[in-house]
Amino acid sequence: MSAIESILVENRVFPPPAAAVQGARISGMEAYNALCQEAERDFEGFWARLARENLAWTRPFTRTLDESNAPFYKWFDDGELNASANCLDRHMGTAVENKEAIVFEADGGEVTRVTFKQLLARVSQFANALKAQGIGKGDRVVIYMPMTIEGVIAMQACARIGATHSVVFGGFSAKALNERIIDAGAVAVITANFQMRGGKELPLKSIVDDALAMGGCTTLKSVLVYMRTATACNMQAGRDQTFEQALKVQSTECAPEPVNAEHPLFILYTSGSTGKPKGVQHSTAGYLMWAKLTMDWTFDIKPADVFWCTADIGWITGHSYVAYGPLAAGCTQVVFEGVPTYPNAGRFWDMIQKHKVTVFYTAPTAIRSLIKAAEGAAKVHPARYDLTSLRLLGSVGAPINPEAWMWYHKHVGGERCPIVDTFWQTETGGHMITPLPGATPLVPGSCTLPLPGIMAAIVDEAGNDVPDGSGGMLVVKRPWPSMIRNIWGDPERYKASYFPPEMGGTLYLAGDGAVRSLDRGYFRITGRIDDVLNVSGHRLGTMEIESALVSMTELVAEAAVVGRPDDLTGEAVCAFVVLKRSRPTGDEALKIATQLRNWVAKEIGPIAKPKDIRFGDNLPKTRSGKIMRRLLRSIAKGEPITQDTSTLENPAILDQLAEKL
Repeated sequence: MSAIESILVENRVFPPPAAAVQGARISGMEAYNALCQEAERDFEGFWARLARENLAWTRPFTRTLDESNAPFYKWFDDGELNASANCLDRHMGTAVENKEAIVFEADGGEVTRVTFKQLLARVSQFANALKAQGIGKGDRVVIYMPMTIEGVIAMQACARIGATHSVVFGGFSAKALNERIIDAGAVAVITANFQMRGGKELPLKSIVDDALAMGGCTTLKSVLVYMRTATACNMQAGRDQTFEQALKVQSTECAPEPVNAEHPLFILYTSGSTGKPKGVQHSTAGYLMWAKLTMDWTFDIKPADVFWCTADIGWITGHSYVAYGPLAAGCTQVVFEGVPTYPNAGRFWDMIQKHKVTVFYTAPTAIRSLIKAAEGAAKVHPARYDLTSLRLLGSVGAPINPEAWMWYHKHVGGERCPIVDTFWQTETGGHMITPLPGATPLVPGSCTLPLPGIMAAIVDEAGNDVPDGSGGMLVVKRPWPSMIRNIWGDPERYKASYFPPEMGGTLYLAGDGAVRSLDRGYFRITGRIDDVLNVSGHRLGTMEIESALVSMTELVAEAAVVGRPDDLTGEAVCAFVVLKRSRPTGDEALKIATQLRNWVAKEIGPIAKPKDIRFGDNLPKTRSGKIMRRLLRSIAKGEPITQDTSTLENPAILDQLAEKL
């Protein structure tokens, strides 16, 4: 039995609490199995039923799934609807109309509350402002915003007029922003003068200016600027407008634009194993249905719930479980601008207490950092706060280790809250493998079982199923409505990345390794199988970071990047660098390493800065010139080299690269 398998079997099992089972949408494993059997028995009928029950259509669909051009699947493609109308208009005239949609807490602690009716008016007004800029159905708009109500409004306003938005995380550099504007062919950028994080003003508009000054953004016509702070920023006449200027003459009524079910709702760029980021393209109907349905299934959302997902709108979690899912479900949610450690590491617990949060969804990285803070200072320990409003906890972004799961369960959930450890990806649109709070017995560190209709499996390199207890590659055997539709402008890369021909061309390859337990058939994700790192829930391509390092042409000759496990961030970036001069040591090596980290932050963003940098006279290469990355991974982890090194051109280089700064 493998070490992973022994952990799966030996871990304590937590049955669903009685309070979670009672009144749950999916109550008990019998109900879960019945849904799975319905999907297996009548796959298209299952999805058609859910699409009709969960979405409001302006033109009902008659065709559920078109597989004629696999893997370019189409769902509900003769139907029409509008995503914004499904999030806002559908609640008008109901009890939800005057319910709080967003409780926004700013970095400094200021709280703003917006009802669904008020949010509809503000989204409509912003949609009219976009139309006044000449933006309409099919146009692409880049959003580079802080975590504010205005960021959600911008996304919803784009959806309302049929424009396709592409949100770029506010921590990305000017170069990264420039590349995304060009690739998407964006006609406008929506941004802010600054964002507030940890009590500090961080620039956004100046980064937009730098991105546009790099050239190539030939499709861009306008920039709309939200004045988040009182600090002035550069405004270019004829191109830039503040929100105040753009909105002051606009009506608060705007009819939603019906779009085809397959209309691209958004493009979200994610790192790939080659240098160029991938523009993940999502449809309107399939994506929105799954965002709404997983709110109901995974979080078992109830009318009185206060939901809080801590993710930024720059990532898929912030799309599905901030900007779309909670609004479509008619749920009150908390939106937070700041960081969990400001003004102290009790910020999350204080907010849960203050806003009476009932469902809390955050990342293992945040949990691990808060464990460390709580152990170091009793005043920020969750035991000091009233967290009795909580009924459900969630984890997202990376596998959660059993130790962190147990701490989260005991100290935050009071040993009464189920934890939904959700596995999914930018490309999947929503949850894929996750416990259901009213049905699934929980095992710490396991995402348990696929949701009904998700035909997940573990296979070998040829696409053959492997037995439970044996590791392999995670795949999905049948399409599902919220899946990626394409890589924007690059269909060949889409096929090669996600539907490899050596597996038959129709299996969706998640890019993660996994194993299923012998006792329950539960899934555990074991890590990436490609060259993509998962750092604090952010996917970073090793090639992107390598490209940034070697672009420092006056200094760097060659670089290789791998990941290593990290207690705080899940994975850490480890860079092995060969300079165009002699190998540095001591203080000189530390100085150059700082220079390289700052360069990567400038080229990609602070999240990509290598945690470890090692210098060598060369990289470990075979005599044919291939870098032996498996050796670098072992060095990064501090493991002894047990692999065969006989094919290395210079085995002695391994000792150099093993030296830490």
